[in-house]
Amino acid sequence: MPNNTRVDSLIETRTSLMAAAAKLVAHYVAAAAEAGTSADTINSVLRDIAETTQVTEIHVTDAEGNIEFGSHPTLNFRFPTESDTGTQAAPFARLLEGTAAEGTATVVVQDPTPRELDGQVFQYVGVSGIVRSRIVQVGIAGKP
Repeated sequence: MPNNTRVDSLIETRTSLMAAAAKLVAHYVAAAAEAGTSADTINSVLRDIAETTQVTEIHVTDAEGNIEFGSHPTLNFRFPTESDTGTQAAPFARLLEGTAAEGTATVVVQDPTPRELDGQVFQYVGVSGIVRSRIVQVGIAGKP
């Protein structure tokens, strides 16, 4: 029987690291966009992060919840903009309500859960955008 305290500790540690990764991505995207970096270059950097670290997916939306940048830039997905829609992605809608610059940034954490898309276990953590309304989400496949 697994030690639940140890598993909980691993999940807590992974979640903290995921929140830090999401905040770093949020700052990178804000700075890159401000500097006029092309979407292709931003996507290339995010794809490289996903291919060379434990982060499996990175999604960065616009203010309407549409994926604007990410490790899978051709993914045609729109996050719900209302947090009560009952979908797995719905809790992330509240990230669109503020920004770090306004002092209203927030973090959304999901426990490792089978994805609605394909049943693969993923954990997602998201943060608000830095200077504009957006969702910045990182995901890691599997359980800790």
